[in-house]
Amino acid sequence: MTFLQGPLADRDKWSAVGECAIEKTMAVLGTKSAMLIMREAYYGTTRFDDFARRVGLTKAATSTRLAELVDLGLLTRRRYRDPGQRGRDEYVLTEAGIDFMPVVFAIFEWGRHHLPGSDRLRLTHLGCGADAYVEIRCTAEHPVPPGELGMRLVSRSRRREGA
Repeated sequence: MTFLQGPLADRDKWSAVGECAIEKTMAVLGTKSAMLIMREAYYGTTRFDDFARRVGLTKAATSTRLAELVDLGLLTRRRYRDPGQRGRDEYVLTEAGIDFMPVVFAIFEWGRHHLPGSDRLRLTHLGCGADAYVEIRCTAEHPVPPGELGMRLVSRSRRREGA
């Protein structure tokens, strides 16, 4: 449970509709195909035909979803040209796309733990070989278990300052 603090504690006096980061993110990235394209981009897929094949989408759906992810700033287009071929675009993760990957891996971990037959793959730390996992940490680097997670409003002026 996340503990709401300050003005958020009285749930009857405010609504998250239209203001919630989860709602806004799901509106733009809440499709299976968007999540799978992001997974493939993180695994190194860059070419249109490879995305379509690996995600199982039609070319039209692949084109639409890649364009949306480029418009959102999660992927960028980069021109390439194979010898004797016309120039084409490849799709590469941006900094925002890389920042999104813990979300994808958190979904992966949830499925691995809670869905039957999904536990064979593991996230692994290449440096030492140990299993890796997604966790929430505070800015002081402490692990934050669910029972210690809170949510508070930040004033618009403090938000601009990065607080």
